[in-house]
This record gives sequence, structure tokens and C-alpha cells, in this order.
Amino acid sequence: MDKFKQFVDEFYKGNKKPKFFGIARVSLGQISKKPLNVSFATFNWEENFGSFAVFASGLPKGTLDQNEIVHNIDRDFILHALAKFDPYLKEALNDRQSHKNIQSILKVQEILAANNFANPRDTSFQFIAFYEDLKPQSMQVAFAKLYALSLGKAKPRSLNLESIFGLFENVAWSKNTPYELAYLRENELALKLKGNYPAVDFVDKFPRYLMHIIPPFDNIRLLDSANTRLGASLASGYTQMPGASYVNFNAGTLGACMNEGRISSSVIVGEGSDIGGGASILGVLSGGNSEPISIGKNCLLGANSVTGISLGDGCIVDAGIAVLAGSVFSMDSKTAKEIKSMNASFVVKEDGFYKGKELSGLSGIHFRMDSKTGAMKALTNSKVFALNKSLH
Repeated sequence: MDKFKQFVDEFYKGNKKPKFFGIARVSLGQISKKPLNVSFATFNWEENFGSFAVFASGLPKGTLDQNEIVHNIDRDFILHALAKFDPYLKEALNDRQSHKNIQSILKVQEILAANNFANPRDTSFQFIAFYEDLKPQSMQVAFAKLYALSLGKAKPRSLNLESIFGLFENVAWSKNTPYELAYLRENELALKLKGNYPAVDFVDKFPRYLMHIIPPFDNIRLLDSANTRLGASLASGYTQMPGASYVNFNAGTLGACMNEGRISSSVIVGEGSDIGGGASILGVLSGGNSEPISIGKNCLLGANSVTGISLGDGCIVDAGIAVLAGSVFSMDSKTAKEIKSMNASFVVKEDGFYKGKELSGLSGIHFRMDSKTGAMKALTNSKVFALNKSLH
């Protein structure tokens, strides 16, 4: 044990600690041999630096000078790692739940040994790591960041995901297997006549959350596996009903929430809020919306509403209305004073008309439409909204 500690200490005298490293099975394109899917067996986020020292010390010279590390695992890599892990091998072999990084390398050894240490067809086992949260250069590191969001290691909007879509191929997914579209087209006749044509579940660049992630909390409920993308961040007590509900990547919740609507990319929803059936919160991927939207605590977005500004705590958006940056709302002087008392930054206007962007982020507002005149109004929300705790 002392020898291992000494080895680790010596390693970090000349090397940085990583932000992430892990062992993964990488599915390769049937034709291009490009990576299509990355399934992490071990996921180390700012932790287990001794294991990183073991793996990294077996890499070719100069590899550690790069921000991203993507290295194919071979016999030499495995033997080097097991030799360094020797003080802990007996314990790992006797307890399969201990030393996950050792367990991962032992399992890779077992799989490769059965295949004469050649990677299985269309598959590669890889050691993947990165140091700084920079723009991803590899699909493997992009995958790692999506995992970090979905595992709760990082909050939505906290990681650099610039140009991430360009790193992924658009593929056909059948269960957990990705197929290149060109491969299916070229081999359609033979695959169908032999009865081997895959049942395609969907076509997309990203896999779905439940294809890779065991929810980090037992009280998370996802009633439709199709409606949550890998990279969604779901907090304890989150409930997602079937139908119109959806959560995109780099978006999610900060506490127990009910979702029957759309949480678009980069949207964050606060604890205790309810996204009603078919309600949509605008994201930043398309449509010209450049400011990421946040929904505060204990808010209620009515069925089929559209929210295009941020909301503070305790807000209500009535069913069927659109609260957008350019929408104009009237507010009487009494209401304006009440809103001012809850939001110091709010600027009261004499004419009583406010665009949605002027109300963005404020707490205690009830957005509604006058059913007689069709006029959009902003009122003080006097209702105390709370989720049904038995459902979360």
C-alpha cells in the first residue's frame, strides 16, 4: 500500500490531475469505423486520482500533453495496469463490488482474452480522459460530458458543449446498438431476407437517457423512455409523465418537479415547479432564442402554454397563453408596487405596459389573458403552489 501511495505521489509531481477519466466500450460504424456510441463502465469525475495515475503511466510518451486522451486498450495497457494495482488485486477479486476501476480492467481483459486480444467486431475498448473543460474535440469526451450531466456530476449549463452536434453521426438506434444509415441502405436486401434487419427504434445523433443511465435517485420516475435524451439532468423527486413530456440534453431540474411538457435545451427548472401538459419552455438550439431560460421554485406552467422568458419563484403562466420576450402585458399601479416590493430590480412604468423581457426573472407574477378582451395581463400571484408530495 505504501509503495502504491509513493508511486501516485511521484506521478503527480510532474502531471496534472484530470477532471474526468473512465473505461468505455465504444461502438464503431459498420462502414466508417467512426465511434457511434460510448458506454462508460467506470466514470470518475474529479475523483480516484490514484487509478488515473495507474492508467496514464502506461500511455505512450506525449499523450498526457494533450487536453483529451482517447486510447485503445490492448494487452500491454492491461498488464501494466494490473501490475500497478497489485496491492489491491486480491481484495478486488474477492469482492466484485470494490475497486470499480480494477474491476473494469479485469472485465476488459476477460473479454479480450476470449477474443485472442483482438477487439470484437465493430467495437473498441478505450481509456478516455480530459483535463480542462474546453470545447470537445472528440465524440468520446462529448459523451463523457453528457454522462456527467445525467449522473448529476455537473449541473446543466455548467460545461462547455460548444459545437457538440458536429462530433456525432446521425444513426439508426436499435435497442442499444447504433447502425450507420449507409450500412442499412447497402445491406437492406440481405439483412431482410436473412431475418437480421434490426427493429429501428429511432434515428438521432444522441441515444436516450435510460439507454445509458441508471437514475441517480430511486424516486425519479420516467414513464416514457423515449422522451429523455442523454445529457438531461434530473434531480431527486423528478416525475415525467408520458405524452408530450420531453427533456433535452444540457437541461433539467434542480429538485422535485412534475413534468408533462417540454424542457428544451439549456432550460433549468427549480424545485417544486409543475410543467403542465403540453407546456413548452423555449430552448436555445433553434428559433432565435439566445438567452437560456430558468424557471424558479414553485412555479406552475399551465397546459399548452409557451414560456420564452425566465421566471422567478412562485410564478404562474395560465393555460394556453404565450409569455414571450416581445409579448406586452398590462399591469395596474397597485400590482406594480406589489411586484416591486418582491423584486428590487423591477422598474415601474407610468403607462403600465411591460414587454415580457422586462418581466423576465421576476418572482410572484401571474401571467394571464383576459377572457373577454383577449388582453394580456400581469397580476400578483397570491396562490401558494405546492406539488403533491405523495407523487414524488
